[in-house]
Amino acid sequence: MQKLSFIIFKKIILSLFLSILFILPASMVEAQNSVQQNQLKFGRLLRLVDGYYVDSANVDALTEKAIVNLLTELDPHSTYISKEEVAKMNEPLKGNFEGIGISFNIYKDTLLVTTTISGGPSEKVGLRAGDRIMEVDDKMIAGIGLKNSDVFDLLRGKKGTRVDLKILRKSEVELLDFTIIRDKIPIFSLDASYMLDESTGYIKLNKFAATSTEEFLTAMADLQKQNIKNLIFDLRGNGGGYLKTAIEISDQFLKDKDLVVYTEGMNEPKREYKATSKGTFENGKLVVLVDENSASASEIVSGAIQDWDRGVIIGRRSFGKGLVQKPFFLTDGSMVRLTTAHYYTPSGRCIQKPYKEGVKEYRKDYVNRMTSGEMFSADSIEFDEALKHKTLINGRDVFGGGGVMPDIFVAMDTSSHYRYINSLRRKSIIRNFVMDYVDSNRDKLNRKYPKFEQFDKKFEVTSEIIDEIVEKGEKEGIEKNEESLAFAADNIKKEIKAFIARDIFSLNDMYKVFNNDDEVILKALKVIENQKEYESLLVTTE
Repeated sequence: MQKLSFIIFKKIILSLFLSILFILPASMVEAQNSVQQNQLKFGRLLRLVDGYYVDSANVDALTEKAIVNLLTELDPHSTYISKEEVAKMNEPLKGNFEGIGISFNIYKDTLLVTTTISGGPSEKVGLRAGDRIMEVDDKMIAGIGLKNSDVFDLLRGKKGTRVDLKILRKSEVELLDFTIIRDKIPIFSLDASYMLDESTGYIKLNKFAATSTEEFLTAMADLQKQNIKNLIFDLRGNGGGYLKTAIEISDQFLKDKDLVVYTEGMNEPKREYKATSKGTFENGKLVVLVDENSASASEIVSGAIQDWDRGVIIGRRSFGKGLVQKPFFLTDGSMVRLTTAHYYTPSGRCIQKPYKEGVKEYRKDYVNRMTSGEMFSADSIEFDEALKHKTLINGRDVFGGGGVMPDIFVAMDTSSHYRYINSLRRKSIIRNFVMDYVDSNRDKLNRKYPKFEQFDKKFEVTSEIIDEIVEKGEKEGIEKNEESLAFAADNIKKEIKAFIARDIFSLNDMYKVFNNDDEVILKALKVIENQKEYESLLVTTE
């Protein structure tokens, strides 16, 4: 009898197992059938339009519009990228492109070389900042209404290919001939790296690209030679990039086996990413700077540092992108970046801001933050108590559902007096003045200030320079505003000096000028200097 009962029990278990086994494939088959039916439906519609529509119809364009509209119904970050846009989109994150290796501006309808990239093909053959490219492969390009996209088409090309240039140089009477062989040109994601004082280093990263970890490690090695004890890591304006790079850079600050982030979606199983023992800065004081434009990978790094009570976050609430996209190529070489998972910080919070009201409303978030007063007061920010989490070491309250909230809030400047300086910027008055000034004074500046430190200490933007900029603004229809000018004069002077530093020295030196009186950096330095305040920010107040 017992034996019979056991046989019956085994049959029941087997039948239950088989029923479960067959239920899952049935649902999957149903889903597949639905996709195939809709695929046939849409294909028939396109054939009907192509064969019977009253007017001519561009089926390719209609298909692309349909794809774009479909993706906008899913979430704000699933996007379509045309075949033509794919290569250009990938360049900044791959960390290189193929070309001649210059930075340029189109100034007075002429292609002006502002810098040559160190070690690049243009520098090797002797091109200089200030040179004007008049002809490319015997084609005159000056005075024809050149656009940036035209320059890319003319000067970029496959590694090993040749391009012939004719250059106008101020010190030469005749045009100079240059033959340049195109090569791989690096695109740097690290804007600046230097010591702010004897013990505190500063690194600014503009994106999380394929080369960012290597750039970061190189910068850290240099700072360590200068006895760095504390680090200010600036992620303001950093819109993100590769998940892998965000994990690698987080690893530099976290202990071995600390969770950095995990991802999970309906069709993506949970996957955890942990730090290793290879961190280069696991112990010193750390401050991370974020703002409303710090997104995605920036939020992975700042979220992990905050959740592990590893450092202090300073600035304003970050963007709020907690979705992971994967690229999928379509049949014609175009691509969709499809959201496949959410990512979660180590405490378990998803910082993705809501998008239930649709893409249009989602994109108003910045304006909504401004009008609600959030940019100017931390008290204007409301968090959903249901999305509260605790940091993993000290149990501080942190929230999901809309970015990383900094430990110290720094308000955006509220002054309307900046309207005047913004008008000058929009008309490129300041930038054009700097290009003219550097072009006319390059040799003199190089002789007088052979090193940036001399320039930073001794060069002053005079009131005569400000008067000239005001005059140029008036010629462009920007009315002089005495009150605004008095308030903004120091900012204009700093901007001019910073741009001159960039054109004469480097991007790194430009940031040194800009950062001299940066309110957020000054606050970060103050926190680092005060051990008691630094530690108090990382413990719970409960």
